[in-house]
Amino acid sequence: MKLADPHAPQAPSARIKRRPRVTALIFGTVLAAAAVAATGCSSSAGGDNLALAGNSSNTSHSVALSSSLAGGYAIVTLNDGHDPTFNQLLGITNRGIIAGYFGSGAAGHPNKGYAVVPQFAQRDFLNENFPGSVQTQVIGINNTGVTVGFWSKQNTANNTNNNFGFYWWHGQFHNVNFPTRNNASPPVNQLLGVNDAGIAVGFYTDAAGVNHGYEFSVNSHVFFRVTVPGNSGASLTAAAINDHGDVAGFYNKTASQVDGFVKWRNGTFVTLAYPGAASTQATGVNDFGEVVGNYTVGSGNAAVTHGFTWRGGKFTTVDATGASSTVINGVNDQGDLVGFYTDAKGNTDGLLALPLP
Repeated sequence: MKLADPHAPQAPSARIKRRPRVTALIFGTVLAAAAVAATGCSSSAGGDNLALAGNSSNTSHSVALSSSLAGGYAIVTLNDGHDPTFNQLLGITNRGIIAGYFGSGAAGHPNKGYAVVPQFAQRDFLNENFPGSVQTQVIGINNTGVTVGFWSKQNTANNTNNNFGFYWWHGQFHNVNFPTRNNASPPVNQLLGVNDAGIAVGFYTDAAGVNHGYEFSVNSHVFFRVTVPGNSGASLTAAAINDHGDVAGFYNKTASQVDGFVKWRNGTFVTLAYPGAASTQATGVNDFGEVVGNYTVGSGNAAVTHGFTWRGGKFTTVDATGASSTVINGVNDQGDLVGFYTDAKGNTDGLLALPLP
């Protein structure tokens, strides 16, 4: 079978055809796992493990399946077999191509970027790392094959590494760094999302440690600031943008309160604060105005992070079953979610969640 190319332009009909294909794959695999369990074969707690088709050298790769999670989703735990202890899935296209990375970033455990395509076997994880980089995170991906993220020349013990934004387009990597003389030391620039028009969003950190959100045009190389109306100096991260130009992200409302936001294309700025949460971060938005992200309740060792979706002014919590924390980072136009969670062993696992029919 010819594998999908995550960087190949997609036909307009792709977003219509993609849903049945990927849904059939996932739910078909769930049924297969259930059949295996019915024969009396052993299964893992909280879900069955079923090895998907792949190269013989990659047979150790498996996908853990669970029938549902809070909020009415079927979930697939999806990890690159090169590092089953730490994976994050961060962006997803309408055809189900996912951007992410493995490796915690701790010294000797660098981030390594990838895109993964259906059928989601080990052979379907495609490495994507900035040339000459020590670390790369691939965070955003659009439906025309442009990916964005950041890379670093360092992998230090204290995790204080330089960061440089990038986009990948037509087979080439390109650096993107906001033009300022007021950079943090080491510099921090990250691109976190990109829409089909080639408008990327991200942030840079200044010398005082304040984040400044911005938009960047892949086509014209023009920058635009993203700020809080009436408070342009607030620390803000622009994390996602849809094809209408709506931007989602988060900002420091006060010194101790972080709230999410969505800035609609008409300029209306809506603050998103999950009731009772100490922190709310919006990290994804689709063309139907569905916003996703995470919120944290409690503090210190008692802090717990939960994923959420927000539609029509209503929050819905989305947590992986048995997880001590869940983060939802991306959403496509069919409402499929990607993110990551912490499992019972303390590993960080990639998460793909599909709305139940």
